[in-house]
Amino acid sequence: MHSSELLREIIERLTGRRGRRHIFDSIEPGRSALVVIDMQYNFVAPDAASAVPEAREIVPNINRLAGAMRGAGGAVAWVQATYTRQGPGYWPLFFDYMVSPETSARVLAGLTEGAPGHALWHALDVHPNDLRARKNRYSAFFPGASDLPQKLQQRGIDTVLIAGTMTNVCCEASARDAMAAGFKTIVIADANAAHSQAEHVASLATIAQFIGDVRSTDEVIGLLK
Repeated sequence: MHSSELLREIIERLTGRRGRRHIFDSIEPGRSALVVIDMQYNFVAPDAASAVPEAREIVPNINRLAGAMRGAGGAVAWVQATYTRQGPGYWPLFFDYMVSPETSARVLAGLTEGAPGHALWHALDVHPNDLRARKNRYSAFFPGASDLPQKLQQRGIDTVLIAGTMTNVCCEASARDAMAAGFKTIVIADANAAHSQAEHVASLATIAQFIGDVRSTDEVIGLLK
């Protein structure tokens, strides 16, 4: 699993900006949701088109967090990247420009509704009453990309705890937009995964300074209790 230790200079800088290291000293479970991003076969399976090897390592922490959140009276939401070959579910700037045609075809094939790669990873502790949402952009909170914000607001949720993959892409993008939309945002360092240690820590450093709190699984479970 990635180490999530921030550089001392980053900690000193953010502490100087706000007068303390952490933004939120408590979590109100009834108004909070664990939001798990893209923990699907297409990202977690070893031979998948968008495989992130470290994503398998964070599954136990995600399951611990989900159990603690439910036990405290909070919500758990599972977000799945979902695309189509045309219409609103097609993302031309990504599929036509950001990746090769071969990669584009593989990703689309894996993340279309009903495809094996679209399913949540089998080892995740998903319960029938958990929230489920689809997204067709990096961020689950980007306007029009998902109905997750509306589902959370309908439940009176104002705090989101972000876990999943990748730290520096869909998780960071979701955290940015959640914060911009008015949600208190906490990113759980050892329940996120990227392609490399450097990308993971760099993303956490940005999030901690400008977007939301960065906490460990143990810290979050302690706050929920």
